[in-house]
Amino acid sequence: MLEYGNKELNLTGQTRLLSLNRTGIYYKSVPPDAEEVTIKHKIDEIYTKYPFYGYRKITQQLKREEVEINHKRVLRYMNEMGISAICPGPNLSKRNMQHLIYPYLLRNLKITKVNQVWGIDITYIRLNHGWMYLVAVIDWFSRYVLSKEMSQTLEIPFVIEAVKAALECGKPEIWNSDQGSHFTSPQYTSMLLENDIKISMDGKGRALDNIFTERLWRTIKYENVYIMGYETPKSARVGITDYLKFYNEERIHQSLGYCTPAEIYYGYKTG
Repeated sequence: MLEYGNKELNLTGQTRLLSLNRTGIYYKSVPPDAEEVTIKHKIDEIYTKYPFYGYRKITQQLKREEVEINHKRVLRYMNEMGISAICPGPNLSKRNMQHLIYPYLLRNLKITKVNQVWGIDITYIRLNHGWMYLVAVIDWFSRYVLSKEMSQTLEIPFVIEAVKAALECGKPEIWNSDQGSHFTSPQYTSMLLENDIKISMDGKGRALDNIFTERLWRTIKYENVYIMGYETPKSARVGITDYLKFYNEERIHQSLGYCTPAEIYYGYKTG
């Protein structure tokens, strides 16, 4: 209870003093519809397994799994989830048409060292009764995850925080992303340009342009998210943070000569 002079104010007095709408004090967010959660989780599973599927194929796959849904609803859900097929077709990760698009710089480029190319992307993380979003920055040569942030919305601040955290580790020659609105925004591109980093953006319909990050998402989901069945955003944050520490420092990769990403990124090998 707030005090005004020597008097205590009731709730009505407090809201008037603070210029607040009293009804907002009692507002409770409405949880997502259970059917919507279930369908979005199924879309996530299909897309993770078949990232080259567009919304029409995902619709047909859902119907094969006895989910009655039309392609317009699938398209809307995919837009809300921030995902699109990595093949020619409608661009669901929509950008602001006024934002500048940069060319793809990695075609036929040999990646031979750490901090040559970093990639950034966003993925949908399912919870038992909802979902979150994960953004991560990965060094393409070592597969080392330099930074990650999680959010319950697709607003841009969590992307900017991930970029800032990654830049504390160093900086790459080239930074690659898709053409989504987060990565074409001046807030994002200006940070890279100020650090003399070349900006690269995936070409439309190029299935291999973002392959390392797609593999990272598949690994995180199959080895952690789908198994753990996170209940809350807090449990997901803790669990995925722990998993990525394991991924960086303990999980060996055949493609890295059975070293860990940390061993390659920092130039050492234990054991």
